[in-house]
Amino acid sequence: MRKILITGANGLLGQKIVNQLESKGQDYIATGRGENRNPNCPPEKYHSLDITLEDEVESSFQKLQPTHVINTAAMTNVDACEDDVEGCELLNVKAVEILWKAAKKIGAHLQLLSTDFVFDGKQGNYKETDEPNPLSVYGQSKLDAEHILTQDENTNWSIVRTIIILGKTPGMSRSNILLWAKGALEKGDALTIVDDQFRAPTWADDLAWACLRIVELDKKGIYHICGPETLSILEIVHRVGKYYDLNTQLIQPIKSSSLNQKAKRPPKTGFDLSKAKNELGYNPKTLEQILERL
Repeated sequence: MRKILITGANGLLGQKIVNQLESKGQDYIATGRGENRNPNCPPEKYHSLDITLEDEVESSFQKLQPTHVINTAAMTNVDACEDDVEGCELLNVKAVEILWKAAKKIGAHLQLLSTDFVFDGKQGNYKETDEPNPLSVYGQSKLDAEHILTQDENTNWSIVRTIIILGKTPGMSRSNILLWAKGALEKGDALTIVDDQFRAPTWADDLAWACLRIVELDKKGIYHICGPETLSILEIVHRVGKYYDLNTQLIQPIKSSSLNQKAKRPPKTGFDLSKAKNELGYNPKTLEQILERL
């Protein structure tokens, strides 16, 4: 019998994974820092867990005995990672080391969520086998975490790389581009949006489905999971405006270089989804299909 432990269960992806497990009636343990913020997660299924504390992780795994661990917890604010390299290292790398060590002791599979930011964005449409070359502290931290798994002779792991996660859950700690763009356009704000960064926005429910599908099929290795279209950030905002029939006249295109962002972003990512489609039956939603469901 599978028993799946989710870290970062209060986050957008964590809540979506918990909701899908709950609706399937599967055995799981939701964990996170602090209180349970997901109204769909029964209190008895939630455990407070700090994944940066080795003894706490070790004793929790020994007691709860999960067969699979899905690690969605991470420091994902790319500019904040540049300011707090130690904090980024602790949550994105050291914690993965701790989780992997504890998972191996009980023979559990560890699934790590990673990012398109492990690539430099020179070519886009990346395959799982393409050579990473991160440009930021955040991207490097995620690649370092991947190496903990890929360089171990124990292969009981999977890595899911993804791009801009979109969706809505109760008690969200941060917004995402769809909700932000809709809100700003409704208020009639003048917006300056970059037209030289290209991403494939991903519906959180699709990503949660893929994470669980990998577990259900006992797959191992690296999987690229994202939306089906690679669009400029400018086009994403324009399409949100068009979908809700909002005035897009106040949107001005700008170049990334004018933003003075602390972290360097890859100009163009997007993934080749062939492996995910062939092996998992992955069929992601387009931007308009996501907006329909929001």
